[in-house]
Amino acid sequence: MDRYARWTALLEVLAESGRISVEDAADRLDVSQATIRRDFDQLAQQQMITRTRGGAVASAVSYDLPLRYKSAKRAPEKQRIGSAAAALVTPGMVVGINGGTTTTEVARALATRPDLAAGTTGDGTALTIVTNALNIANELIVRPHVKLVVTGGVVRPQSYELIGPLATGILRDLMLDVAFLGVDAVDVALGAAAHNEGEAAINQLMAARARRIVIVADSSKLGQHAFARICPIDRVHTLVTDSTANEELTHKFSTAGVEVIRV
Repeated sequence: MDRYARWTALLEVLAESGRISVEDAADRLDVSQATIRRDFDQLAQQQMITRTRGGAVASAVSYDLPLRYKSAKRAPEKQRIGSAAAALVTPGMVVGINGGTTTTEVARALATRPDLAAGTTGDGTALTIVTNALNIANELIVRPHVKLVVTGGVVRPQSYELIGPLATGILRDLMLDVAFLGVDAVDVALGAAAHNEGEAAINQLMAARARRIVIVADSSKLGQHAFARICPIDRVHTLVTDSTANEELTHKFSTAGVEVIRV
């Protein structure tokens, strides 16, 4: 287990229980206590935790796990989902992508598709990508076959997403062929949702400007609920998830008219 994977696991335990000892953490992650002490010290330096005698407690502020710590979780599933979702894109499309670990994999798959790079149009681009995620923009900016449009807005450090009123102006003037949306939860009755209301508001607008909405979500997000709704399930055209998703649950999405792709 690499450092970021350990940090992700430690932060998740602290988010659930509020505290953990060095000994308990070492046993859980099957590493030495010296390694855990170094991890705790480094997380404390980043103000992610508060160091205590013999362990650590969650910081006084409430936080969502930053994107760089989330990325190690379910990585193979997210890569498969990203590749399958990217296969839905054809040259010339205008594609919207919000922030998140799974949508980052969609962007990476689009960036490396050789047929898209070869199928450039007269202006030298094969597709247009509109995103409010700075990390995605950073990866795509060096791809000559991609016309990149980045919304304005205020950065949310946990997800690298631009949110707020400054992010809405550009989206209101654009039309998207397809929007790939990463979500915190998606449920047949409750729809797609996010924990943060600022992210949800931008995602709502991106969905409203899209002819087709594709939710990309690993199986842990299915049947769950979150604070702020992005869109009802009848607005979702396709759900791309991993092969471990509960078949009874995915059948409910299919019955509701959503195309389900399991990879």
